[in-house]
Amino acid sequence: MNGPGPTEVAIRVAEEADLDAAAELFRLYLDFYEVQPQDPDRPRAFIAERLKERDSLILLASASASEAGAGAGALGFAQVYPMISSLDMAPSWLLSDLYVPPAGRRRGVGRALVRDVVRRAREAGMSGVQLDTAYDNHTAQHLYEAEGFTRDPFHIYLHDLRRTDGHTT
Repeated sequence: MNGPGPTEVAIRVAEEADLDAAAELFRLYLDFYEVQPQDPDRPRAFIAERLKERDSLILLASASASEAGAGAGALGFAQVYPMISSLDMAPSWLLSDLYVPPAGRRRGVGRALVRDVVRRAREAGMSGVQLDTAYDNHTAQHLYEAEGFTRDPFHIYLHDLRRTDGHTT
């Protein structure tokens, strides 16, 4: 195992007072996926809007109080959006974003976040939790599969309406 080893992780729902920490983790997440917003202030504004509107659930992971000295601050975050599954005819969640910076990796932070999302979804009566990740993000895929996620048999397509390639719908 690389890194400092497992960490006892505390997870909490982000509030408006957590804007700076959540926005920084979100910016790092965008960097990881090589997303460069035209407006450098947009990631912070986006998270501020989510926190204000409460239209997503943002979770922050940090070292437990007993380990706080080992690494102060947020060790990772997850963002979940509610949705409706027509096939299940029930509410479900989309685990849209999950990010753990390099300093928090291989310490159980991502696993703790995934488990917390699933626990909260179960407690909220959701029919399931959906997610997707990059095809080449094998580390994340291994984690998700180890935590009970399975590949969906349906093909997933995306029509990016921000592209200006001349095609119309």
